Amino acid sequence: MRKAKGLTQVQLGKLRGVGQVRIAEIEKDPSAVSVSQLFKLLTARDAQLVLRDARTDAAVQLDTTPKGSW
Repeated sequence: MRKAKGLTQVQLGKLRGVGQVRIAEIEKDPSAVSVSQLFKLLTARDAQLVLRDARTDAAVQLDTTPKGSW
């Protein structure tokens, strides 16, 4: 997603207040990112994380309109 937005690791790091090395670590091993960092990175990329109840019947239309921000 970073590349699709035309951002370098350095640029993304500056947007989120982390260094280029940390961005590279996260890209190499996404499990190394904290929840807080994940939300900051998603915000910098104009992306969002949507959680849905897996037990909900697929036929039910869910309202995915954002209700607020973190």
